[in-house]
Amino acid sequence: MVLVVGCGNSELSEQMYDVGYKHLTNIDISETVVNNMNQRNAERRPGLTFYQVDATKTPYEDASYQAALDKGTLDAMASEEEGALARNMLTEVGRVLSVGGRYVCVTLAQESVIKLAVEHFVQLGWAVRLHCLQEENRTEEDSFALPVFVLVCTKFRQPMPTPILEMCLGEDGAPVRHTHVSELLSAVREHQAYSVLRKRLRTNTDANSNLSLTLCHAKTGFPRYTLTIQDSPPGAKVPRANQFAIFIVPQGSETAWLYSSGEGRRQLAASANFRRLVIVSMHRNQEYTDMQAVQSELSPVVMDLAPPGMPANHQVPFLSVGGDLGWREEVSRGVSQLSGEYCVENVKGEDGELYRRLVFLSNAALVQSESRLVSSNTATSQKRKNKRKAKASAASAAPAASSTSMTVDSGFLCCAHHEVMVACLAMLGVGMPQNKDIPVSVLLVGLGGGGLPQFLRDFMPNVTIEVVELDPVVLEVAKQWFGFQPDDRLTVTLGDGLERICALEKEGGHLFDAIMFDVDNKDSTLGMSCPPAAFVETPILQKVRNLLTPRGLFILNLACRDPALRKSVLERVSGVFPTILSRKIEEEINEVLLCSRGEKETSDATHILPSLNQAAKNLQSALCSSGTEPSRRPHIDIAELLKDLRIV
Repeated sequence: MVLVVGCGNSELSEQMYDVGYKHLTNIDISETVVNNMNQRNAERRPGLTFYQVDATKTPYEDASYQAALDKGTLDAMASEEEGALARNMLTEVGRVLSVGGRYVCVTLAQESVIKLAVEHFVQLGWAVRLHCLQEENRTEEDSFALPVFVLVCTKFRQPMPTPILEMCLGEDGAPVRHTHVSELLSAVREHQAYSVLRKRLRTNTDANSNLSLTLCHAKTGFPRYTLTIQDSPPGAKVPRANQFAIFIVPQGSETAWLYSSGEGRRQLAASANFRRLVIVSMHRNQEYTDMQAVQSELSPVVMDLAPPGMPANHQVPFLSVGGDLGWREEVSRGVSQLSGEYCVENVKGEDGELYRRLVFLSNAALVQSESRLVSSNTATSQKRKNKRKAKASAASAAPAASSTSMTVDSGFLCCAHHEVMVACLAMLGVGMPQNKDIPVSVLLVGLGGGGLPQFLRDFMPNVTIEVVELDPVVLEVAKQWFGFQPDDRLTVTLGDGLERICALEKEGGHLFDAIMFDVDNKDSTLGMSCPPAAFVETPILQKVRNLLTPRGLFILNLACRDPALRKSVLERVSGVFPTILSRKIEEEINEVLLCSRGEKETSDATHILPSLNQAAKNLQSALCSSGTEPSRRPHIDIAELLKDLRIV
């Protein structure tokens, strides 16, 4: 016996009757609908009858039906009386179903609707399973993109002690078990987002659309792959055979400009020269066996993302760098009260070298700090390898040496803006014969992994550095994992950078030859990721100027996506510092501002620029002659870094 709840004028009951389901009780609250359906089936289906019954108050006996079928009634009722009507209907369904009976509901699974039903039956101790049905034969003109779900809830004699929550793809897909209702709802959202994306991709997208989708692990629910679709621009000359390709980003490279920025992905797609390129990034805390396993896992999914009109049975290539998946090893994980969860990981770069990174997981696409690792038993190479231009290693993804036998190379600055900040110190005259024994004092706000201050301490003569760091966890991470070792020339003050600047100015008597700001902004709603807005307010900038020696420099790492906000920052800085030079960082939004404290007539940029070449040579010589160990040398080219300085 099957109870069809809210049958309406759907053909479902008629179709079921025609294929052999003869014991159907069809109910609907509308007298008009019931009369119409009885008249429509009187001759052809005399055994199929319809009754005017309120689904929340049926006249049927307890446990009198083996199944209850609902096509859209739950969706309609859930919006009435804040869900009370739907809950009453579900309670009535539970009453009339026998043990082992099933409530089968066809629904669009709007979150409030499916949450109401699932929580209702979980509280009763029933088993809950959701089937996501993807229609394979939709045309490109179909306007409706959301998938249809079938909710199946099974009544047990005794309530289950722990919830049984399952999700299946298709009619007979293998069930994936979930622990909490929230996990099941998350899986529903993922399938809906995927269906919407498929709909959008059935028509041509433009090259700037940046459509993306995150696929989660079937068992754990954790993010496993992020797929970003990059189409070729209109009018691009793409070979007929190059319809569609999948590019696998090596593990640890997903934050690189080429893969993480819109412009970088457009360049990658132009180089690959396919009509549509799906760029796949792999996530942390996930295991990937090899390229073949990844291809097998992704193939059924990505084919749904093919461009419209792609010929059937078209071969879709999987592309990668060097033919492997890259390599990533998490060495530490923890939580900072100020910055949230973080991880320290070793990765193999596309140049074949090993790197250690600090990543805050609240912004996992951003590498907070990075250092190159070298063998503890061998000297580092004196020739710097260009990571962007080097050919990818075709060797195995795993490193030959154990990462436990590696140490941080303090002479190698991974961040381009750190290199430029060091190069800017050439304006202090470091390395000139007359300045040989003159000390250099630096105040740096923002520690990170400690690479920048350690480089200055190890290679710049007569320098003393005070670092101000807000987060004590960052200091401990720098010491434990990035080889950071404070001493009498390199000290750390734990506290707020703004408060330290105010305190130093108030105390008086302590001036610096250079003050550097390299501190990130935790407020992602602003168009400026570095520094926080308070650091470039006029009162703070004036205090910075007051803390500089007559030859002093203010060096600011600025990362601002908002042109209007950048203009405002530059206006405030130029209102305090008479001379500003800027060095843009290639393939990044960062730029380094070099601000001179001197008077306009003595620090005019048009007079400074011609003398920089010799100043660069002097600093280069000083750095190379001041290494603490003969085998360690700075991997930096000062003249090259300064040649693109521009007057602001």
